[in-house]
Amino acid sequence: MRLERNVTVVGAHAEGEVGRVITGGVLSPRASSMFECQQALIAEKDWLRGMLLSDPRGSVNAAVNLITPPISAEADFGMIVIEADYYPAMSGSNLICTVTVALETGVVPMHEPVTNLIVDTPAGLVRVAARCTNGKCRNVSFSNVPSFVMHRAACVEVAGFGTLMVDVSYGGMIYAIVDAAALGFTLDRSEARSLVEAGERIKLAAAAQLPSAHPENPGIHTINQTLFAGRVERRGEEVVSKNAVVVSPGRLDRSPCGTGSSARMALLHATGELAVGQTFRHQSIIDTEFVCQIDGLTMVGQTLAVKPVVSGRAWLTGISYYGIDPEDPYPEGYRLNDTWFAT
Repeated sequence: MRLERNVTVVGAHAEGEVGRVITGGVLSPRASSMFECQQALIAEKDWLRGMLLSDPRGSVNAAVNLITPPISAEADFGMIVIEADYYPAMSGSNLICTVTVALETGVVPMHEPVTNLIVDTPAGLVRVAARCTNGKCRNVSFSNVPSFVMHRAACVEVAGFGTLMVDVSYGGMIYAIVDAAALGFTLDRSEARSLVEAGERIKLAAAAQLPSAHPENPGIHTINQTLFAGRVERRGEEVVSKNAVVVSPGRLDRSPCGTGSSARMALLHATGELAVGQTFRHQSIIDTEFVCQIDGLTMVGQTLAVKPVVSGRAWLTGISYYGIDPEDPYPEGYRLNDTWFAT
């Protein structure tokens, strides 16, 4: 077997969302920050995205994560998230997968009962507490980057829907957040295809009509995803809600979405529905759950932000070795939109 560009990938999923982790075969570019490293990877090695997230080797229904040496002296390792259409600055489900893989494959030492790590991401440093027993990572809790509301109750014109009320919030990615019930959705699994079709249209319209840039990093400036927010319930002292996040080019996040949970906590705090220290159980369309809370408040530029903490689980699914036959006519893959929604 003769293959070029050999890449080792460990499969994993976090509460249902696939987040594969590259553990060998790729050297990260030199840079002075993880954001610069991400931008250099996009410019120099975008073949990775095509190779691993397109047919015939991969699928748009997944993400891959590159473990890198840290650039910050505080961090234990770096992480760059690669999705089918974007390189987001941060992803919670992908971080949970990456930390679990790093610990269970020995990339970083595991300490029981808790391994404390700092992960260097393009969005900033993320502090992690991984609960470990008997050589297995049981749970990953991470203190995400400060999250904040960028637009409140803004009107957006969406083809096929008319005028919609949208909130825009940042949690490591920028989200257009809409009320699921207002659009007739209950967030049942049977609605998955319809949610994707609506979500992609809403995201494109919101991105065009609501300019949204991170006040401290103008390179983070695009509404990436739509979050359909379910009804907020109070169960004792806890707040519980379901959600569905649409990931381009058109599929649903299977997990409750870590950066989406962070963005939504920022919005719930702004509307007075979630207090600092209060438990927030965020549920996915397949009924998996992230347990979250706001650890405190801070400022990002002139904007009030929350400090989110998100906790969830991941499981390894296998190890794969990918490469390209030098005679393969599709070295970076191809895509047909029969497997996802495309506008």
